[in-house]
Amino acid sequence: MAEPRIAVIGIPGKWSTETLADAVEKRTGFRLVVDMGRVELDLQEGRLLFNGQDLCRLDGLIVKKISAEYSPNTLDRLELLRVAERAGVRVFSGAENMLRLIDRLSCTVTLRNAGIPMPETRVTEDVDAAVRSVRQFGSAVFKPLFSTKARGMCIIDADQPDETVAAAVRDFQRSNPMMYIQRKLNLSGRDLGMVFLGGKYLGTYARVAQDDSWNTTIHSGGRYEGFTPPDETIELARRAQAPFGMDFTTVDVAETSDGPIVFEVSAFGGFRGALEGAGIDAAGSYTDYALAKLKKQ
Repeated sequence: MAEPRIAVIGIPGKWSTETLADAVEKRTGFRLVVDMGRVELDLQEGRLLFNGQDLCRLDGLIVKKISAEYSPNTLDRLELLRVAERAGVRVFSGAENMLRLIDRLSCTVTLRNAGIPMPETRVTEDVDAAVRSVRQFGSAVFKPLFSTKARGMCIIDADQPDETVAAAVRDFQRSNPMMYIQRKLNLSGRDLGMVFLGGKYLGTYARVAQDDSWNTTIHSGGRYEGFTPPDETIELARRAQAPFGMDFTTVDVAETSDGPIVFEVSAFGGFRGALEGAGIDAAGSYTDYALAKLKKQ
């Protein structure tokens, strides 16, 4: 019996994408890295074409990255994958599952509806309401609804005149009509990436801020470290990822004086953090998981 043909959807040349493609090729002998920016959907014929290859004729698609940066266009790319699913191709983690995580607001509403503790959050299009939130929070983090690695986020502090705060809010709103606002927490300079495969907990890595950066992302100079969280934190992360039904994901958790809180659940998960911080071969484990699922079909 021939091995399943699995393509990797990602960013050609990027470490995580190529590492996953390497793992798939090693196990199946088949390698195809798909750039969604070059995919064509032929609805009449029911084909999803990339470089002459109909993705609807493959056995599986593992999505490592759908675009370099998140935007509403990212949702459109995921919609295209629903055509492949309709044709019988198994998409990991499922197009609709990922759709619910790309939009920060969708992710947040699902987490709060599940009773998951999160930072105090306000969402509004009204500038006056946003200014009031800054005043009440003292210091607020404004986050785009579509972003990764803290890109586009900014801090607005309350220790300024109203007109200065309002001007900063309006400046943010020019690119973000619906404003997502969270109380800035005094954290330890560290947050956690908790890794799950098929709902099973694999391990945790820490992202540690460098110097006086307010966020811990590697994009902002942070570094990865190993970390062993307490059982109650693992259980919180497990509950956080459960509503989304992801095949592979990372739950972003922070420790506070009032206990752990969840920032978000990732649509794709962090391979490099898992490897460098926790010694987890996410690419190999994910590929083995996908092959096991396909061979059971």
